[in-house]
Amino acid sequence: AIAAATAPAATIMVIKQYRARGPVTETLLAVVAIDDATALILFSLSVAVAQAIVGTGSLTASLLSPLKEIGGALLVGAVLGFLFLIPLRFFKKKGNRLSIIVGFVFAGLGLAEWLGLSNLLLCMAMGAIVANFSADVDEIMDICDSITPPIFMLFFVASGADLKLSVLPTVGMIGAIYIVLRVVGKYVGALVGGAMSRCDANVRKFLGPCLLPQAGVAIGLSLAAGQVVPQHAPQIRAVILCGTLIYELIGPAVTKFSLKKAGEITGQ
Repeated sequence: AIAAATAPAATIMVIKQYRARGPVTETLLAVVAIDDATALILFSLSVAVAQAIVGTGSLTASLLSPLKEIGGALLVGAVLGFLFLIPLRFFKKKGNRLSIIVGFVFAGLGLAEWLGLSNLLLCMAMGAIVANFSADVDEIMDICDSITPPIFMLFFVASGADLKLSVLPTVGMIGAIYIVLRVVGKYVGALVGGAMSRCDANVRKFLGPCLLPQAGVAIGLSLAAGQVVPQHAPQIRAVILCGTLIYELIGPAVTKFSLKKAGEITGQ
């Protein structure tokens, strides 16, 4: 489930830096936007199965619970997103809007905790509403981008601090399988999906390799997985962090190469 997540930031930076244009780029932007949401939904379902396997609940009850969690997170997130739009009409200064952003994010996290919903999915739904219904979304994103670097740094430091190097030899085979099969899955999935959707030949051929970068959401889900099955937390963390390191090193370069081969990067 975690393998489904793609790092949109790395992909979008490559597209912006090299001014990529074309059907592969357009499809890629749409896919990376929905990839993380798909990963969150699959993760919730996988948690139910894991809990049933370790004997903490029946499979039927465990499967019904995440469906409620997913639907509730999407609904509450959408409502918060529309409420978010109201103060944006009256407060135009960056300082005021930053306060609104922080307030709604914390409100979303609090409601998710109180109602037992996915905080990641709830905030993603809220952001999707704002992005699609606000005319000031570019300014809002600029405000967010100005404060997120230290938050991301703390996030990655906290995640890496829990990495136990002693478990690396024990997850070597699992890690290798995860890294290789995620690449295969992205490529084959894009190929089959493109064929079913009757996409352009370039989209079918080059979309999959562009989906390799993986970072924030995957690490966040590895933390959540460690809480569900704490006895396997070190192994899960090691696999995901090692995979993230490799994907973030080679992913952007592969994305650039694929877009260039598709003829959507010129002059580079």
